[in-house]
Amino acid sequence: MTEQRRALRDFMFRGLMFESEAATFQSAGIQVGADVGQAEERLLSEALSPFGLVRRNQALEMGRLYVVLHCFENEVRSLIRETLEEKEGPDWVEKLPPKIKAFAEGRQKAAQDDSWLEGEKSDLLGFTDFGHLSSIIVDKWQHFEDIMPTQHWLKQRLDELEKTRHFIAHNRVLLPTEYQRVYMYIADWNRVVGL
Repeated sequence: MTEQRRALRDFMFRGLMFESEAATFQSAGIQVGADVGQAEERLLSEALSPFGLVRRNQALEMGRLYVVLHCFENEVRSLIRETLEEKEGPDWVEKLPPKIKAFAEGRQKAAQDDSWLEGEKSDLLGFTDFGHLSSIIVDKWQHFEDIMPTQHWLKQRLDELEKTRHFIAHNRVLLPTEYQRVYMYIADWNRVVGL
């Protein structure tokens, strides 16, 4: 073994030993290395500092709600994707309601052709509107009726959450009593679909 390889092996071994020891210290509550959470919190605090306290607090609360809605919406998309893939096969996208499929394809094409944004562009379901999700489920109800109580239950929750999503996405502020309804609907959905 050459000296260079031996040095590389020793370096790698020391790194692995440090990781092992660091994990032990961290599990005991001892901080090892930089605290990324504190750094991110400091950066957010600096970015928000020019704005008044009331505005910052409203923004943070709406941000938390939007994060919950983002997770919820994408879980609904995953439920649709996984269910239809299982029930209709790998070409399930071709069997989506024609108007919704055409809408999503148009948005997808625009994103691929005109956008400088580099995010996910291959998932057609990601280009549907929130409101399309309940329409897809209703159209394919035979695949979802064992998961959800009724179409009315589905529509009521998704319609309410869609309104809330649009309200928050357009930088309006909900009342605290309305937060609870959002959390309640999402908890109800998660319980019913088994999340």
